[in-house]
Parts: sequence; structure tokens; C-alpha cells
Amino acid sequence: MKAELYIARRFAFKPRSLSKPTFIVLAAVIGIAVGTAALILTLSIVNGFASVIEGKLIRFTSHLQVRQPDERLFLETRRDLQTLKSVPGIVSVSPFLEMNVMLRSRAGKGDAGGEIAPAMIQGIDPRESSRFLQNGPELLESAPASADGSLPILLGRTLADKLGVKAGDQLLIVGIAGKNGTSGITGKESVVELLSSLDLHVARVAGIYDTGLSEGFDDIIVFADLGRLQQLYHPDMISGYEANVGNLRDLQAISATVASTLGYPFYSYTVYERYANLFEWLKLQKNIMPLLIITITVVAVFNIVSTLLVLIIEKTKEIGMLTALGLEPRAVSLVFMGQALMISLVGIGLGNLLALGLSLFELRFHLITLPEKSYFIRHVPLEIDPLQYLAVSGGVAVLTLLFAFIPSRVAASLQPATALTT
Repeated sequence: MKAELYIARRFAFKPRSLSKPTFIVLAAVIGIAVGTAALILTLSIVNGFASVIEGKLIRFTSHLQVRQPDERLFLETRRDLQTLKSVPGIVSVSPFLEMNVMLRSRAGKGDAGGEIAPAMIQGIDPRESSRFLQNGPELLESAPASADGSLPILLGRTLADKLGVKAGDQLLIVGIAGKNGTSGITGKESVVELLSSLDLHVARVAGIYDTGLSEGFDDIIVFADLGRLQQLYHPDMISGYEANVGNLRDLQAISATVASTLGYPFYSYTVYERYANLFEWLKLQKNIMPLLIITITVVAVFNIVSTLLVLIIEKTKEIGMLTALGLEPRAVSLVFMGQALMISLVGIGLGNLLALGLSLFELRFHLITLPEKSYFIRHVPLEIDPLQYLAVSGGVAVLTLLFAFIPSRVAASLQPATALTT
């Protein structure tokens, strides 16, 4: 076996003169390197994009929510809280109150009136608010506490830009006081009923956060203190309970356990069900990966096959001489299989270095930017996973050896007399 590998190394990397095989081998190495780097970068970008967006969605809200039908408000009870905390896998539980309102900013200089935008105020425990800001969202602006009695609220950057406000500014909250403890309008109310149900309060922008999730998140969600919001609108009433789990893999099973434990009229749903459209979009991104991988792999494999065939033509006389000296056809086949392995290993190594270098360069300097409103991120996300590098490298090496079997058999089938006279 040592003799076959020595001949393979001489054939691949040490020609006696500046002949064509030198350029052919170099082209093959570059082709495999580019193909390997393209595979790794594709996987890094797709997996990085999915993990970043999924992380943002999960950190933005709780892992699961418990509500009653028709978004009906109900009284918070210690029994419900204790029941939820007793479910195995749940690590934290807190009540919340959601309200659909309109926000109006004050008129600016030269304006006839302020800006108006719809919003959903979510009253949460102050500890949950602190945890929300610590888990990823960037706090762009903040204002000190005020003693004027206005409701402190936390706005998303997109909504703040739409209203034209900054930290410390005041807003008017226009709420709709529904019947039977509900929040919202049904569309059957008369104009007089709507006007009489308007509930107006003054709020102050305590801070502006930015998650990068523009549509449906930073442009509409407003956070406030649960106790203060209940005092203003629905004393002691909540929209439901939020819960976080220790292991997201068990989330679906825990959600089912919660629903069965609390019983009617409660129901639970996970963050994956709440934002199902976005998670399906991420899944679609991953579904095209096999097609890309197959395409790039086929190109790399045919590259090595064509290279070996050209080398066989160039080394026909050498093959005939070796066969005449007693080298068996099996050994000739091993020579070209070893040659394919050496070329592929060099190409794979260079491809790994190229992919790692480009990834680190992009992560450091962020040269490629994305429209945040469309992709929820400003820069291309890259996930550097050693197992991913090993999987791609091993796959390319195995496929190269499998497809190199055909050219190696062609070389082994050459007859000495034919080869020497060619």
C-alpha cells in the first residue's frame, strides 16, 4: 500500500516537468475548495439566520400562554398560579393583561395635531420587564421616573418613530372599555356608545427598546406595569398567565399538561403556535438546503472525476510501464484512488480555511447588510459549528472516493502494450 500511495503522490503533486497535470490538479483542488467552502457557508448562513430569528421570537415573549376563550378577562387567583407552578418543567409563571388601544402623541411645532397609531399594551410584572430587557432587546433610550402620575410605558423603536416621540415624552392612551370584562369593540356599538366608552389616560415614554422585529412587534407592542394598568382600566383582571419552561424540547408536552391540569375554560398555546407563520417561514428556508447541497456536491464530484480522467490520459504511458513491471490492476486502481483522496483532502482543508476566514471576517466587520424590515436582522448571521465543518468535509471526501472508483477502474483496465504505444 505504501508503494501505491507514493506513486499517487508523485502523480498528483510532483510532476517531472511543467506539464498539464500540474494545472489540472491545481484546478481540481481549487474546485473542491470552493465547493466545500460554499457548502459550509450555505449551512452557516441558513442555520445562523434560523437560530437568530428563533431566538429573538422566543426572547420577545414567554414560552407559553394560558388564556380563556374569546380573549376574555378573568380574575387572577392564587390557586391558578400554584397549579401552573406545580406542572413539571415550568420554571416561572406570571400574570399579564393585554389591551388594544390607540396612542396619540402631542402636536409638534407647526403641526395641526400629533400622530396616531394603534398599539397593544401588555401589562407585565416589573421583574418580567427587567428580564425582557436583559434577554436581548437593546434599550435605545430611557427616562428617569416622573412624579406626575402618568403611566410609564416602554415603546418599540418602530412605534416611537411612527409617533415621533422620544424617552420622556407624553402620550395619550385612547382605550375602549368593553362589556363583561372584555377589552375591545365588537363592531355592533353605535357612535354614542363608542364615544361614551372611550377611556383616556396620559402615559409617559419611560424607554424605547429595539429587537429588530419590526412588523407585529416593535411597531405595535407596548409594555407597562401590570398593577398600574389594572388600576387604570381593569382592577384585578388579567388576560392570562405567561409561563417559561426549562427545556424547549418539552414545550409541547408541557403545554398539553397545563391545558389538561387547569381544565375548561382555560387553554394554552406555545410561542411556536402563536407565531406559526414566522416559524414556518424559517422552516421553508431550511427546506431548500438539500437542493443547494446536492447541486454544489455534484459539481465538486464531477470536478474530481474529470480531473482523474484527464490525468489518466496524460499518464497513460506511465501506467503501461508500471503494469509491464508487474504492478497489478488492483494496485493501479489504488494509485488513482489514493490520488483522488489526496487531491480531495487538500481541497477540503483549503475550503474549511476559506469558509472559516470569510465567516470570521464577516462577523468582525459586517460588510453585508440586510433590510431589517424584511429580514428582522441588520447583518448576515453566521453560525460557526465545528460539527458542521466535520460533516461537510467527511461527506465531500466520501463522495469523492465513491465517484473516483470509475476513473480508477478505467486506469486499471489499460493493457501494457496499448498504453506504451499510445
